[in-house]
Amino acid sequence: MDYEQTLGRLCALSGPSGFEERAAEAAAELLRPLVDEVYATRLGSVVGVRRCGQEDAPKLLLDAHLDEIGFIVTGHEEGFLRFAPLGGVDSRMLPDREVVILADPPISGVVACMPPHVQTAEDMDKSLPIKDLFIDVGLSQEEAQRRIPIGTPAAYRGGCTPLGEDLLCGKALDDRAGFAVLLDVLERLKDEPLGVDLYVLGSTQEETHSTGAITAAYEIAPRMCVAVDVTHGDSPDASKHETFQLGGGPVIGVGPNCAVSMSGRLKALAKQAEIPFQIEVMAGSSGTNAWPIQISREGVATAVLSIPERYMHAPVEVVHKRDLEDAARLLAAFVGTLR
Repeated sequence: MDYEQTLGRLCALSGPSGFEERAAEAAAELLRPLVDEVYATRLGSVVGVRRCGQEDAPKLLLDAHLDEIGFIVTGHEEGFLRFAPLGGVDSRMLPDREVVILADPPISGVVACMPPHVQTAEDMDKSLPIKDLFIDVGLSQEEAQRRIPIGTPAAYRGGCTPLGEDLLCGKALDDRAGFAVLLDVLERLKDEPLGVDLYVLGSTQEETHSTGAITAAYEIAPRMCVAVDVTHGDSPDASKHETFQLGGGPVIGVGPNCAVSMSGRLKALAKQAEIPFQIEVMAGSSGTNAWPIQISREGVATAVLSIPERYMHAPVEVVHKRDLEDAARLLAAFVGTLR
């Protein structure tokens, strides 16, 4: 798997929660050569199916969400746009940030900010709430209302590029990095016989309510599921007890959202294959799609496999390529043991 190329393609596309069409189309194209069937759910999630050929085989679901945090236009004021967040947007990151308004055709915008020269010392020490911010699209009031109706979504502008020799940085790595891992798993298993019917889900709306995963899991009715998402990576200003080392391996969740049979098997396989891994204690909700999937229908045995990521929900996030590769190695070994 060429992660730089794959994530460069996926992260360049805008897909804020509820408006993932562009990212979902690209995900479907990437899935098609690797599975027997690709289809879209009613809520726009993408599903790839690789059947093992055995009658009544158990179903394993691998999930990674395709949506990203973003914005939605709520009004116009002298040509500037008022907006609200889609998902967990940090308002500190917004002033002077470039965004893409997903009008037809898309329009570039900049979140308005006041230069430091005209701010008071008090202003410089506080962040503005989103309700007090505007997006500058360089249009008159009339043109802005005509070309950008209320309800138009927007997202951070950007893609994915290398950072040093081993890291990748860009927007929407939460969780398109996870989806790239699932593609890598399919590539690694391409010529391997399977003992389960494998469903790979690129889910929608995780950042707002996990509705894409909830509905897809209900329709697929898997026996088991591994949700692949990101977790907090180390940085100089972050607690060492609440973050995980980039390059230290994928992170296996343990707790009530993670079936012991699943997390235990992942740990055992990682040790057997000498794949580095880290452990995250999840005392309640994992904050991933695994939480609602676990109680789909009569229940699903779930696991959470996370990728350490710096600057989660920021306009530019950072992951380590080796963690992606090791996550794919571990998941491919896991799938290969199931019968």
